[in-house]
Amino acid sequence: MAKKRDFLAISDFSRDDLTQLLERACSLKSGVDRAQLTGKTLAMIFRKSSTRTRVSFQVGMSQLGGHAIFLSDSDSQIGRGESVHDTAKVLSRYVDGIMIRTFAHAEVEEFARHASVPVINGLTDLLHPCQIIADLQTMAEEFGREHAARTVAWIGDGNNMANSWLNAAYRLGFSLRLACPEGYDPEPELLARAQCEADVVLTRDRSEAVQGADVVTTDVWASMGQEEEEAERMEAFETFLVDESLMGQAAPSAIFLHCLPAHRGEEVTAGVIDGPQSRIFDEAENRLHAQKAIMLELMA
Repeated sequence: MAKKRDFLAISDFSRDDLTQLLERACSLKSGVDRAQLTGKTLAMIFRKSSTRTRVSFQVGMSQLGGHAIFLSDSDSQIGRGESVHDTAKVLSRYVDGIMIRTFAHAEVEEFARHASVPVINGLTDLLHPCQIIADLQTMAEEFGREHAARTVAWIGDGNNMANSWLNAAYRLGFSLRLACPEGYDPEPELLARAQCEADVVLTRDRSEAVQGADVVTTDVWASMGQEEEEAERMEAFETFLVDESLMGQAAPSAIFLHCLPAHRGEEVTAGVIDGPQSRIFDEAENRLHAQKAIMLELMA
């Protein structure tokens, strides 16, 4: 039996793996690739609420001929204290894959250690790899095969999205500029590793990050679990708004991405997020196709 494979981080896959994954996501979207997961079942564990992750995985499994089971804390014994070890062992006897969206990245890693079926990271506080695959697919649609030679500007919090962009730059070698306020930097180890393999710069100046960039992207300033820090974060991030003036400093053909949900008027103006450079709804749709490609890679 082949050794099972997990997808917990972008760096779990090689450059060639990621290239093939993106090509397959595009083929699935166009209808050229009609591969199926007939009879397969995905368990979806949600310890954080979700719109795009839940719907895209559930619809994706349905389109592939399989089935998805939704489990929140109130729907499973893990919410009442059953160990990750036991939950992973039991679910592995029932299903063909497990997707988990939770807080601690260590919990996803523990699931992967104890599950005998593939485990997919649907989001943790550290990483959001499925979203970055969709973002890379959106870049490929916009810029073609040269997308890996483009420059990405991240504006705002050094959060799970920023960390995942670092992992993508580490594997694919594109230029990445991150503008984060003091005290809100991305994970130091991931930053240092990416800087060894790609042109990665961390700055406090949003204009410096955006100059000539092909992609400008951001996220909310207070993510799930950070609600108590909201007032403090609003003050720290007030000069990191993505507005029309900032987009004007990017390349003329630059696109704007946002993983959503967005707070119009906070991290990005309505004029940018609803404007002609925005690709947020293409990006959101691509979660479906990118995740189908991931599930086929791991579960077929």
